[in-house]
Amino acid sequence: MKIFYAVQATGNGHIARAKELIPYLQRYGQVDVFLSGNNSNLKVDLPVKYQSNGVSLFYGNRGGLDYFKMAKELSLFNIIKEARSLPVDQYDLVINDFESITSLACKIKQVPSIGFGHQASFKSSLTPRPNKKDWMGEFILNNYASATKYIGLHFEQYDEFIYSPIIKEQVLLASPKNQGHISVYLSHYSDEVVASYLNQLPNQLFHLFSKKEKTVNQRANILYMPIDNALFTESMINAAGVITGAGFETPAEALYLNKKLLCVPIKGQYEQLCNAAALKNFGVPILANLNANFSKQVEAWLNGANQTQLHLSFNTGTIVEKLMETAASMHVHQEEFNQYELDHLSLKFR
Repeated sequence: MKIFYAVQATGNGHIARAKELIPYLQRYGQVDVFLSGNNSNLKVDLPVKYQSNGVSLFYGNRGGLDYFKMAKELSLFNIIKEARSLPVDQYDLVINDFESITSLACKIKQVPSIGFGHQASFKSSLTPRPNKKDWMGEFILNNYASATKYIGLHFEQYDEFIYSPIIKEQVLLASPKNQGHISVYLSHYSDEVVASYLNQLPNQLFHLFSKKEKTVNQRANILYMPIDNALFTESMINAAGVITGAGFETPAEALYLNKKLLCVPIKGQYEQLCNAAALKNFGVPILANLNANFSKQVEAWLNGANQTQLHLSFNTGTIVEKLMETAASMHVHQEEFNQYELDHLSLKFR
């Protein structure tokens, strides 16, 4: 079997998930990766055969998206051109982790595909949303990377096609400890902004994961560390707590490890606001932004009770089996449709 796996590289979570998933997919056949986007900070150790700048998300320095830079990098002409040239029709199975060019290519070439990943879970109305829905956010989640069928991932199984988060093997095999530090990853803020708030708690050691730092070094109560998947995971396994955005992979792993978790969603990113709504159900405190009350909020969080621990109802192997079952049923339906078309044409020309 030839498998085309489209991976969105606008953040680190999609790539981290792909690294865990691909060895399981390779049991079923050859896997070729299409990497789309250019602002992940992780080393890409994947079987990448096709690559594109795609549609990337860029962040400002104070917690929000940089819409000007996003618009500047966007080229609709190139997206359409790349979609037409992407050879999705040469594969037995197309798996799409929220990637728009692959979605368009499958529409143009009438190739069935499976939308796989966290964003796919929002195809269900049962998946948590904030009290105030954003019509544009809903439109993007539902139409940015549409597919034939969906396999969603979320903190809980809100619907029948939604499964557990894919947790890294390093986390699954870990023996968590509390060495007193707090692991911090807030890529939507600059280091300088984050440090100004962390310095307000001089007796607390923070591991701050930075897009700028290339080596580990300490200044005051902050140990600056480069963004590295294994390094961050090791820090989190031994942390007293984790402060991060309201993404999916990192909060899921922190909940699985039963670490105290504090989330600061990216301003204007509707998916993160939806995740924040789900995280509140686990008892996770959500901060709208970094503000003058930050030190008091962190102290209250550290002194408060732990949130509910996340338990996996499905392991990675089972999720991939479900994916393959979905693919098999999809291809059966496609063959039935093709046969119907042939029968219809034969009747028409008799």
